[in-house]
Amino acid sequence: MVCNRGTLFGLDRVMKKILPLFCMAASLMAISAVKAQIRISINANIVSQPVWGPTGYDYARYYYMPDIDAYYSIPNHTFVYLEGGHWVFGESLPGRFNYDLYHGYKVVVNEPRPYLHADVYRNKYSQYRGWQGKQDVIRDSRDNRYYVIKNHPMHGSYRQGDGRHQGRGNGGEENGNNGRGKDGDKKHGNGNDRRHHE
Repeated sequence: MVCNRGTLFGLDRVMKKILPLFCMAASLMAISAVKAQIRISINANIVSQPVWGPTGYDYARYYYMPDIDAYYSIPNHTFVYLEGGHWVFGESLPGRFNYDLYHGYKVVVNEPRPYLHADVYRNKYSQYRGWQGKQDVIRDSRDNRYYVIKNHPMHGSYRQGDGRHQGRGNGGEENGNNGRGKDGDKKHGNGNDRRHHE
């Protein structure tokens, strides 16, 4: 095959114009993909939330507990409470609080270090004192997005992507019983009934 020098140089000029445009487009696509991944990891921290936390939040930074005027830092897994006029950080609440995490009301606060503005939160959420049991908690939810949380009763029973459960509960491939107990009796509910059966 014989190449004409003019044709070769013409192709060379076209490539010099197209190649930078192609590289720029590929770079923009890569940057967009990275930004989307970062946005997803920042905007959703469901897996970090404790099972006693309130349902309905894909992202939560702190819980404020008006009954005891204390906070819980979700990213750090620490409680923040007053002791001797100073904010103390601990892995658990002192016994003096005698607080039921599953039934006490929690307010989601997505501000950095809200305890530094404690008066604002005390005043703003004082009406929620004494609201024990009026808030659904993650442990009792059957929303499959919470199944990724380690201590959730359904942890590990949901396969991402196909929308099916693995062998437990309703609609699974194996051992599913459509909300009935052993041998199909009707003594067990479907997960929405919170009353206890005796």
